[in-house]
Amino acid sequence: MTSVVLHHGLLGGGMKVGRLEWSCFRNIDRAIAEDGYPVFVSAVHPTAGVEKRARQLRKWMLTILPKLDGPIILIAHSLGGLDARFMLARLGMAGHVAALATICTPHRGSSLADWVVEHLGRRLGALKWAEMMGLEVGAATDLTTERCAIFNREILDVPGVKYYSVSASRPRSEMPAFARLSHSIIFEAEGKNDALVSVRSAKWGTYLTNWHADHWQTVNRQSVLGKPRQPGEIADKYLEVIRTIEEDLRTDAK
Repeated sequence: MTSVVLHHGLLGGGMKVGRLEWSCFRNIDRAIAEDGYPVFVSAVHPTAGVEKRARQLRKWMLTILPKLDGPIILIAHSLGGLDARFMLARLGMAGHVAALATICTPHRGSSLADWVVEHLGRRLGALKWAEMMGLEVGAATDLTTERCAIFNREILDVPGVKYYSVSASRPRSEMPAFARLSHSIIFEAEGKNDALVSVRSAKWGTYLTNWHADHWQTVNRQSVLGKPRQPGEIADKYLEVIRTIEEDLRTDAK
């Protein structure tokens, strides 16, 4: 039986602020489980750099491997896709994973990260202040286009693992008010985007499709700071990805 591992991106992993708890894959894991798949959801540092998060992902996956039987499909959202690629290429986990599907991962970086590092980091010194206060902000620099270009030269796809990707985008007019500036910043530099990651940057390996959704809707966050927005059946879209990969794996096995 195929097992599914869901790996979260930036600020994911069951974060808690007071009584509020952020579960990244909202009801998506439940829908996958109800369809008959064993499913496990990761929890790594929410804002650390890629290498640290990748090592934490590996450590956690080693604890669940005895519970898994059959091929493993690793589905990684956003920054999590870079963690997963690093883990497979550098940390000896490729033999345990049949396929990696990245959802809205900035494989080529994000011009929004470039903007944040330039304006909030270099000009205002916010990142340095955060580090002085003991906060880890490695993810911010790891998501820049310059850093991702280096990452792609050094972190190569592993033979024997199948790589897939999904992007998302919506017009600026359909974005929540707080996301329109980020959408514009990315659109000017990279074109269509989900307010955090462009379609162009999200493509890696076998490109499956583009979802009509913003970045938050791709993890089933239908209402963010205001009017509810319906992204469609996002959980069903995850299941479509899983079934497509399963069919490819069966074909390869023949």
